[in-house]
Amino acid sequence: MPSKTPRRQTGRRSKWAAAALIGVGLLLTGGIYAGASAAMASTESTDTASTLTVEDGKKLFQANCATCHGLNMEGTADGPSLYGVGELSVEFQMATGRMPLQAQGPQAPQKTPQFTQEQIEAVASWVQSVSPGPTYPDEELLDGKGDLTEGAELFRINCAMCHNVAAAGGALTEGKYAPALTKTSPLHIYAAMVTGPQNMPVFNDMTLTPEEKRNIISSLQYLQESESVGGFSLGSLGPVSEGLFIWIFGIGTLLGVCVWITAKSN
Repeated sequence: MPSKTPRRQTGRRSKWAAAALIGVGLLLTGGIYAGASAAMASTESTDTASTLTVEDGKKLFQANCATCHGLNMEGTADGPSLYGVGELSVEFQMATGRMPLQAQGPQAPQKTPQFTQEQIEAVASWVQSVSPGPTYPDEELLDGKGDLTEGAELFRINCAMCHNVAAAGGALTEGKYAPALTKTSPLHIYAAMVTGPQNMPVFNDMTLTPEEKRNIISSLQYLQESESVGGFSLGSLGPVSEGLFIWIFGIGTLLGVCVWITAKSN
């Protein structure tokens, strides 16, 4: 009678093991692919942004600006011609978010830019190539090392009547206003003086020499970086806000004390 040799039982694999292995493999493959794709995309976008040409600027202009300014900057009923405005004006308007215009109104408000700096410079370069105008200044004019005393005096004489002596901005007529300059970059301060955006007059080199512009920019930079020596600035709006503060808190406190004394005596 043949002997029965007991068969060794092998470990039985779970029916879910194959599915788990496949899932892990898919996750690893997908993670590696996603990481590689993201790295390549970031590299490509950086390279593309840093190599924008004048022709790219033309395409961006015609896709985003031509509705108001015309395909060739000739202007329309909704927007002025851009002949001669120069790349400095284009950079100022787009980098501060004033353009593209959000809605027709008394004044274009500053807002978050809708384009990258590379795209803005590409559009500005195309505008400059078609019809040259004011361009970027020398770095020396923006270095903040000008004469602060003369710059502050020039600002009070030429700018303070609209922008406030502390550069806090102020209201103008018909819903217009002079914006605050407390956070404006040196380049955009210079651009505003040279191109005269909105209601601002143009300060050419006959009105203010480049050195005088440098002094004004330096004084504003110093003002931006300095703390208020008088305590609370109250918006730097002068006697209006100070008088309102004294009336509400000063006289209000005196009235409260009078009421308290009267109540105690009774």
